[in-house]
Amino acid sequence: MDARSGKRYKTERNVRTKNPSLDDLYEIFYTAKVAEGVSKRTLETYEENYRFLCDYIEMVELPRELLSITPVLIRKYMAWMLNDKRKWEGHAHKSEDNMTKGLSPVTVNTRLKGIRTMFNFLYSEELIFENPFHKVKPAIEPEVKIQIMTENQLEQLLKSPDRRTFAGFRDYVLMTLLIDGFLRINEALQLRKGDINFETGMLVIPAERVKNRKTKFVPLERSTLRLITELLKENEDFGTDYVFVTNYGSPISDDRMRDRIKDHASKAGIEIRVYPHLFRHTAATMYLENGGDVRYLAELLGHADLRMVQRYTHMSKKSVKEQHGRFTPIKNVMSNLSKKRKILR
Repeated sequence: MDARSGKRYKTERNVRTKNPSLDDLYEIFYTAKVAEGVSKRTLETYEENYRFLCDYIEMVELPRELLSITPVLIRKYMAWMLNDKRKWEGHAHKSEDNMTKGLSPVTVNTRLKGIRTMFNFLYSEELIFENPFHKVKPAIEPEVKIQIMTENQLEQLLKSPDRRTFAGFRDYVLMTLLIDGFLRINEALQLRKGDINFETGMLVIPAERVKNRKTKFVPLERSTLRLITELLKENEDFGTDYVFVTNYGSPISDDRMRDRIKDHASKAGIEIRVYPHLFRHTAATMYLENGGDVRYLAELLGHADLRMVQRYTHMSKKSVKEQHGRFTPIKNVMSNLSKKRKILR
């Protein structure tokens, strides 16, 4: 007798035939990304993006289920963020004046990026029948030319912190490191004493703390290493291996450092918007202007693809003017006109 007689024949997976909760699907996605070994920072971004979406779903009174996520809902979510979402809402260090309505297209696309990745994963794993993001285009981002800092602005910025105080000296060392090491802010803030080889003058940043998941080797000037050594001596009171810490000895957050750098820029009278990644843009541009090779710059920045370097090297007006002065075609024309003309025999 057939043991399967009278049994229901199963062809489809349960998760695909039901209307599963978003939380269950997100858990599958998140676990997969943990298994892939993505960075802690990326995982935190996934968590944040998912929370933002769930807050909106709750606001419009829809169930937190798969069928709630449609192209129409996603576009409404984007429109709400672009026009009605208050900036910095709930932020402990932002005033009411900062909480204006409407997020930038860049921020909107960033908040959707993790959710888009999640649904792409679920669709590729055949856990959902359709991907609602396939028909949804990102918000159009205006092309904004990044204005790098000048040498004078960098000098004024480094003079701003009061180096007689612990916090002021720490900020000074951090900004110096950002310039000399071409580091991302989180690479710098997660730096430990053991990451620094004072004999060779190199930082060795483990792969798990680098965006592209490859161990990063960063040479530093002796003057920068001396500043780090001095800061580590100051940190001995806290018994920590971290290089950059708060006045209480705990690791300092990137948000807090962004605010402090902004305050230093304001104190220095710098009118352009100054943020941690601007040090990386500026340092990369100056490196090329000083005659540095683009291939070595790619290595310093941690990019395998040379084309990626263009995102970090926005050539300054000074460089453009110098290149124009050397290669302008008017020199060809004027040089011919300035030649001595023979009139008489």
